[in-house]
Amino acid sequence: MFNKRIKIKELLQSKQTGHKVTVMGWVRTFRNNQFIALNDGSTNNNLQVVVELGLLDDETLKRITTSASLKVIGEVVPSPGKGQKMELKAAAIEILGDSDAEKYPLQPKKHSLEFLREIAHLRFRTNTFGAIFRIRHSLAFATHKFFNDKGFVYLHTPVITASDAEGAGEMFRVTTLPIDNPPRKENGDVDFTEDFFGKSTNLTVSGQLEGELGATAFSEIYTFGPTFRAENSNTTRHLAEFWMIEPEMAFCDIEDNMNLAEEFIQYLIRYAMEHNGEDLAFLDQRLADEEKQKPQSERSEMGLLEKLRFVTENKFERITYTEAINILLDSPAYKKKKFKYDVAWGIDMQSEHERYLVEKHFKKPVIVTGYPAAIKAFYMRLNDGCEPGKETVAAMDILAPGIGEIVGGSQREERLEKLEQRMTDMHLPVEEMSWYLDTRRFGTVPHAGFGLGFERMVLFVTGMTNIRDVIPFARTPKNCEF
Repeated sequence: MFNKRIKIKELLQSKQTGHKVTVMGWVRTFRNNQFIALNDGSTNNNLQVVVELGLLDDETLKRITTSASLKVIGEVVPSPGKGQKMELKAAAIEILGDSDAEKYPLQPKKHSLEFLREIAHLRFRTNTFGAIFRIRHSLAFATHKFFNDKGFVYLHTPVITASDAEGAGEMFRVTTLPIDNPPRKENGDVDFTEDFFGKSTNLTVSGQLEGELGATAFSEIYTFGPTFRAENSNTTRHLAEFWMIEPEMAFCDIEDNMNLAEEFIQYLIRYAMEHNGEDLAFLDQRLADEEKQKPQSERSEMGLLEKLRFVTENKFERITYTEAINILLDSPAYKKKKFKYDVAWGIDMQSEHERYLVEKHFKKPVIVTGYPAAIKAFYMRLNDGCEPGKETVAAMDILAPGIGEIVGGSQREERLEKLEQRMTDMHLPVEEMSWYLDTRRFGTVPHAGFGLGFERMVLFVTGMTNIRDVIPFARTPKNCEF
């Protein structure tokens, strides 16, 4: 029976020999018609299967090619070879699936990440992507464990929604109306009353607004699901479909929010380091080899494991937006005109500005607070005592080395009048959002929350540099394969 097989990771960790086992996996290499490197995806480490001469006929031996799948029954014995403590002496081998060696695109050699993106359906079979996606799994599991242990309620917020939480308008429309000839009103506008939901709907950009409804009943909730942005950004940091972790907490202010986000990030990293040591060691070495190819001036000061330990062992730096702008204005990079984008109070800081703060100035994660109200969303709480024209909100962004913003959050505006005024100023439909405003009408409380881009977290922990390499199937402009 198939369920009697033992996974290769478990077998290698047991270190026991002298017993009979059944393993299954895919051939990585086959040397001298005698030594099979077998892998089942549970670890990057292969199990060496020894095929004694005469066990298999010539026709079967020819079918043991790279990526062919095998069922092997044999005895676990001590290995005389270097780098492995045990091997499997095969008593019977069954080929479950053939693989044409001449057509299989993943030959046992190093492939570029660009090439592997073109065959994303097969890249899981490489050591690099095996490590990345086992770590991604651990970070997802750790997310649920972290919030569950703190008593948060996991809330499933809708993927299809009629609201735009960010107010940016970069949304994917959901409709059943005929694209070539939709029904129209007398003024020529599309008549969405005839659409499936009877109104204009889109894929969600955030579960936050619905999350606030849950938080004002359960005290603490979190969402963890896909979100969508129709932003035409072909960069190494943007995806059209990505996963967001969004906790919302009643009876919390901006400081509570920052404390939770910092604790959460450090928890995720510690969990991965504890449970994915082999995979992180592999990626650490991979990154070190890459760094050697760069000029000395462009090399990272820390290795991957060193960076992760540094983040878990040190408090994040906390500064205000105004302090951040002053640091940038006083920086050699600004004075020597090395920034592509200008620096002035009121700008929405670009990635180059954020990375300067964390990589050059502080050299550790930074939490920036007190952003100008004009560049932030309507639901963020206006700070008291601001100068006219320099209104700020109780917002916070966490900036991480290598990728810039990894978390965005705020204390939410709990004062009904101020929230309604802000929505009016930003030309948002107050009446249509009456369901959201009810949380302020009926027992409003100070509350806060944040969103952590899951792929950016995976980027940070794995040391990868392109966000398309940490999600199984990337959705980007002009790209929707599989």
